[in-house]
Amino acid sequence: MRFNKFFIAGAMASVLVLSTSCRDDYEDMNQDPANVTKTLPEGLMTAAINAFQPTDYLLWFYNTPYFTRWDQMGTPGGGFSEEYTGMAESGGQGGQYIGVLRYRNKIKKYIDDSGETKYNGYYAATGILTIYLGIFDTDMYGSVPYTEACRYDEDGIITPKYDTVEELYTLWIDELNNFITLLQGSGLDAASRQDAAYGCDWTKWAKLANSLKLKIAVRLYNNEPDKALQIANEAASNAAGLITSTDDDFLFCKATDVSSGNSDVEYGTGNGLSTVYATNHVINFMLKSKDPRVRFIYAKNSFNSKVVQSFIDNGRWDDLPSAVKANVIRDKNGNFEKWGGMGEPWVRYTAIPVTYSPKISHDEGSLSDEDYEEYFNPGTRYQIKSGDNVKSYNPFSYYQNEMRRGRIDFTLPTAMTKNADGSINMNVIQDTQDNPLYQMYLGAGEINLYLAEFALLNGGSFGGKTAEEWYTAGVTASVEEFNTLAKDNKIPYYGTNYDYDPNDKPIDLQAGEIAAMLATDNVKLTGTTSEKLEKVYLQLLIHFSEQPDDQFVTARRSGYPKVGSSLLPFVKFKDIALSAIPRRFVIEEPTVTDLMYDIKTAAYKAEGFLHLGTNSQGTQFNSGDAPLNTERVWFDQKAPQWGTPTR
Repeated sequence: MRFNKFFIAGAMASVLVLSTSCRDDYEDMNQDPANVTKTLPEGLMTAAINAFQPTDYLLWFYNTPYFTRWDQMGTPGGGFSEEYTGMAESGGQGGQYIGVLRYRNKIKKYIDDSGETKYNGYYAATGILTIYLGIFDTDMYGSVPYTEACRYDEDGIITPKYDTVEELYTLWIDELNNFITLLQGSGLDAASRQDAAYGCDWTKWAKLANSLKLKIAVRLYNNEPDKALQIANEAASNAAGLITSTDDDFLFCKATDVSSGNSDVEYGTGNGLSTVYATNHVINFMLKSKDPRVRFIYAKNSFNSKVVQSFIDNGRWDDLPSAVKANVIRDKNGNFEKWGGMGEPWVRYTAIPVTYSPKISHDEGSLSDEDYEEYFNPGTRYQIKSGDNVKSYNPFSYYQNEMRRGRIDFTLPTAMTKNADGSINMNVIQDTQDNPLYQMYLGAGEINLYLAEFALLNGGSFGGKTAEEWYTAGVTASVEEFNTLAKDNKIPYYGTNYDYDPNDKPIDLQAGEIAAMLATDNVKLTGTTSEKLEKVYLQLLIHFSEQPDDQFVTARRSGYPKVGSSLLPFVKFKDIALSAIPRRFVIEEPTVTDLMYDIKTAAYKAEGFLHLGTNSQGTQFNSGDAPLNTERVWFDQKAPQWGTPTR
């Protein structure tokens, strides 16, 4: 929420390469000072922030397509292996914390060796980042090496033990409390340019540490409700405070100028994103709620009024998507007159049905209804041709790419026209500007909604406020955070309609929209405790649209969306039982030549993971195999089945 600028080359000049060369002792005497490098904690902190990445390419290849398919908050459009459900130990989720843990350990060693406790702020901050990623990694894989990981230089450990999730949650709470104490100390060094997140504002880092305890507590609740409430109560009363105001959001841009050439730090992943579409039940819920976030999370479809008129001019009215036609008001000549329904920009957000396998497969009897042709087998239906000239149009809303990638071009949907000489004008209008990427990792929307959840589980109030107060603050903050992300990431249609179609409207947040949303029946916190909890969980699910892991975990631990719900239902997949939908990723079977073979095998057996992947790709399980549902990570073992909440 602030425009940070730092230069990676300058920061990294103070960091020794973490390899065997780090163990060499450099003598300053008789050397050019410009050639002498030292491991400085502030530089290590910068490196840790650069390495801090819970998403990156995981978004496009794994988490968004798989998680949204399983929790039904999206429908992937294909382009990925339907059977591939894991990435065990191949550099993705399950090991993201390692990239930050090694820097934390180096800073701690520097402090221990030098006695310079003024660097405790950097140590605590990198420790907080490590725990954040540790939560992310254990969500899908359970036990991981932690207490003995990245300890070769210090202790010569090359085969670290695995720590269980149960052990880690207890340890992480203790570590977070220690970090808070360190951050509240005096005389801490604060090289603000080295900290893109908070500019070395240690009070905000302490709030982040305290808030992470709530992230652990909600995961712990199904297994140990009393302990979860105890942790949450302590966090709510802790003098460090919580991230309940957007002013303290852990939302930032890592860099606005990268002189090292590593543009991924500045712009986010350079990989393309798998197309994941909005689902009908999510879009309908959000539109009925007049939820402004629909405009920030999803992209407009391609059917602006000029494109609609182009289809009419070419005799193709019947080929338009049914959701588009339903909102078009035509004049007496059959031409486009104006938008009906909710009007622009709302009518441009259209979706597809929930389905486990997004393709037509008549031979297998899957999705064979003709109604699905409109969605999954459109062929040339959404194209306009003139000779060799072709324009293709996207009929449905998909996850907004520019909320996840800073380097992507936007091409405005336009109609082709004829020039006076008869030649074709393709009317290409593009936004090709790269934009440093802002990402939200943890904010007031999330924390306030957690507090609303605990209030409802605690009899209606918590931490001095009612569930309604926390809930209203959470929904309000969430919308504001998405508006901030959309504005800072300069997503398409924010602040402009591109001066092409007079019926196009910008997507900016308008005055009074949040209050109007909160007043709708779908959002207002009314009803029984269970009905109120459903609304809290649905708001968390929507809030986590840019964080598919947290979205998945919320659905998994709560049982929402609920089968048969009148608000946002969980749809039973055709031929896929609820008990067959995966609840974790596959873990790769270790090879006998792996130095960690015995340790890994024992850890997996202790977790009850008896079915492992059999090759380097991490999985050969069919994505509907029951083991991925029944062999659960520890904190998921007492959670309800998909779509069947017990709260």
